[in-house]
Amino acid sequence: MPPFLVVALGALGAAALVKVIAAETHRINAALDRHRAADTGEVKAVPLERDPVTGDYRPRQG
Repeated sequence: MPPFLVVALGALGAAALVKVIAAETHRINAALDRHRAADTGEVKAVPLERDPVTGDYRPRQG
């Protein structure tokens, strides 16, 4: 097989691979955007206080 055909086939394969990777990237980013848009729930901050015996932080009681 002539070398220019090998190079041409390699270039076509590389272009196809780039196209597949780009499409997959767009698909994943769209799914992440949908997930972020659906996650509108706010996380409530819980005040913590340090347990003097263990040194761990626990939710404040009362």
